[in-house]
Amino acid sequence: MFKQRTIFFLSVIAIGAMTLGNINAQEKRNRYPVIPYPSILEPAKGSFIINRKTAVLAPELMFKNEQRFLREMLAGYLGGDLPAKKKGNVIVMRFDSGIKAAEGYRLMVNPEQITLRARTPAGMFYAVETLRQLLPVDVEKGKGNSLTISSVKIADQPKFPWRGMMLDVSRHFFSIQYLKKYVDMMALYKMNKLHLHLTDDQGWRIEIKKYPKLTLEGAWREFNNQDTACMKVEKETGNTDFRMDKQHLVNQNGKLKYGGFYTQEQMASFIQYAQSRHVEVIPEIDMPGHMMAAVKAYSYLTCDSTVGSGPGFTNPICPCNPQVLQFAKDIYSEIADLFPSKYLHIGGDEVEKSNWLKSPVCQDFMREMGFTHVNQIQSYFTAQMKTFFKSKGKTLVGWDEISEAGIDSAAVVMFWRSWAGAIPMHASKNKNKLIMSPSGPLYFDATPDINTLADVYNYDPLDEKYRLSDTEKENIMGVQGNLWTEMIPTEERADYMIMPRMTALAEVGWTYRPLYTSYRKRLESHYPRLDDLNINYRMPDIIDVAENNVFVGEKLFFKAAPLKYYTIRYATDGSLPHASSKALDKPLSVKQNLTLKMALFTPSGRRGDVSTLHFVGQQYRKQEPLSNLPEGLDAALYKGSFSATTKIKPTADSTFKVLKVEVPASVKYNEFGLRFKGYIEVPETGIYSFYLNCDDGGVLYIGDQLLIDNDGLHPAKEKGGQIALEKGMHAFKLNYIDGGGGNRLDLKYSIGNEEPKIVPASWFRSKE
Repeated sequence: MFKQRTIFFLSVIAIGAMTLGNINAQEKRNRYPVIPYPSILEPAKGSFIINRKTAVLAPELMFKNEQRFLREMLAGYLGGDLPAKKKGNVIVMRFDSGIKAAEGYRLMVNPEQITLRARTPAGMFYAVETLRQLLPVDVEKGKGNSLTISSVKIADQPKFPWRGMMLDVSRHFFSIQYLKKYVDMMALYKMNKLHLHLTDDQGWRIEIKKYPKLTLEGAWREFNNQDTACMKVEKETGNTDFRMDKQHLVNQNGKLKYGGFYTQEQMASFIQYAQSRHVEVIPEIDMPGHMMAAVKAYSYLTCDSTVGSGPGFTNPICPCNPQVLQFAKDIYSEIADLFPSKYLHIGGDEVEKSNWLKSPVCQDFMREMGFTHVNQIQSYFTAQMKTFFKSKGKTLVGWDEISEAGIDSAAVVMFWRSWAGAIPMHASKNKNKLIMSPSGPLYFDATPDINTLADVYNYDPLDEKYRLSDTEKENIMGVQGNLWTEMIPTEERADYMIMPRMTALAEVGWTYRPLYTSYRKRLESHYPRLDDLNINYRMPDIIDVAENNVFVGEKLFFKAAPLKYYTIRYATDGSLPHASSKALDKPLSVKQNLTLKMALFTPSGRRGDVSTLHFVGQQYRKQEPLSNLPEGLDAALYKGSFSATTKIKPTADSTFKVLKVEVPASVKYNEFGLRFKGYIEVPETGIYSFYLNCDDGGVLYIGDQLLIDNDGLHPAKEKGGQIALEKGMHAFKLNYIDGGGGNRLDLKYSIGNEEPKIVPASWFRSKE
């Protein structure tokens, strides 16, 4: 997985090899908890003290923005502005022509002075953000007379120029104030591209002066199925993150409507704010599909004036109609004038083309153009827009579908369909630049769990599985995390979904080295900082928790908080735990069936995810009187699409033997079901915890007991359950479905307080 990262590290290892061991030792004491981690970091002795006499100097005018940013941050803590002329010790920002990387910087801290060096304002800004992370967390909202920072030498630059985040403001709308907060979160971790998904079927969010009905009508809706789904989750769980945001609700003609949009003046002001933090804002107006909000306002945009029809996605606009093509150019003409970014994102994904096939207008157009496939219509549209963008000095970016029928090499392809792994190779051979943004690890709308951070951190945009040559790898511009907001109606929920995942992605894009253990250690000191910044991040997991627990006679239950910074609180009366609930600070005696709800709490009383644990008294399940069975399990494959394991068709397409629970390498289908059946031979009598992690759904039975229900279509998610087993054989059954988009299936176990590990193949048996 990390071959490429290792190669990259060799380029700096000659300089940093002697210090790497020291770095790890120092990190244990949290002296340098920087995320993303610098290319080279050399610890030094002593420290520098910042106080009200510390001058922040920037002799070059080009760094005035960065000077102001640092002075304002320090003044917020010290209670007064810092001098611009030397009075005591100094922090000085210097231009350095010897730094070749545009975003590179040098940072040196010693007891006498802090020196920040860069060739560009962006590099200087990142030096400031590194300095910020080295300062005590109190700098974010505390007050005091001084700040102490450990001495250090840093030389740093990013691996990839594109380190992006996408925010979908169409499905659910977010205020300008939240966009600024989003940019601030990105900038803290050296992310530099904000991709705004401004339009979709559910709402048009940017003012277009030539077509006022796009926002007059397209920016507002009565509650749709996504809104009601969010409200249902809030009702069922009590999680107010799913409550519809009242600031985006209005009463129009006696009807409650949801929505909002940005005026061009508001957006221009926000873009300036983002630029001051060196974040480039890339607009997306999704065409030719996902245009229902526009079609509702201007029905002539489709080939047959119908809205929302089609067997899959909504009816797209009609590129075969010159009037529609002009509409698209009019839209993007205003967008190009508004957004200074060199990139314009046209979307281009999930276009429902069956309406084009039925349209006489498109049939005539295809004959006229000599087209033999309907995909060529979209390619024609994309080519027309690419040429138009070029006339505006812009580069076209699109989701990877734009490459299906051929695309000019000047376009940038954003790879998202993780199940279509050949796309990067084909696009790169066509000399298209690529942004790696695959569904799965980099789709941050997927509900996070205990595996999420590792999945993001371990994603390798230059993975050998993409089969790119060294030359083709140079076409990879970088990585991007996407936040689709169908189930994200509030700013709090958006924070929760991206943080701390974005910190892991930041290290992939900037550091690009396998430092996961170090990263997790450094991340620990960032949680208090995120609290001080009022970021509703997802707290660390309470590890090795099973939903269904058993006891024989009596059980002493205890879970330690993952960090001393947090407290676990619980309730056993059916209510949700709150800030004054009992703390789980000693083992809890369980002698009777009960349901326990517990959660992590910050010092301020904010609650994390609630875990519901059921405890049921059992006797040890008797072993099956079997012996000398051959190793392995019986497996059956079912081709097709199934929404749940209960929907798997009755007749298997093939049967075979497997040695363990996994998706066999021979199964190459995009959608399928698997059934595993046989016996599990446990080596001792005890209470066993099993953990089933799968993408999509899976269920586990031992004997006649449903032990784990992790069913349905969902991203990789882990669930656990306990069972009391006698030593020996026990009937085993596991059913699994894959709905496309990548598969994952693994089964772990633990006994007592040991760490979970994969169930070994030697435990599985089957009859002849």
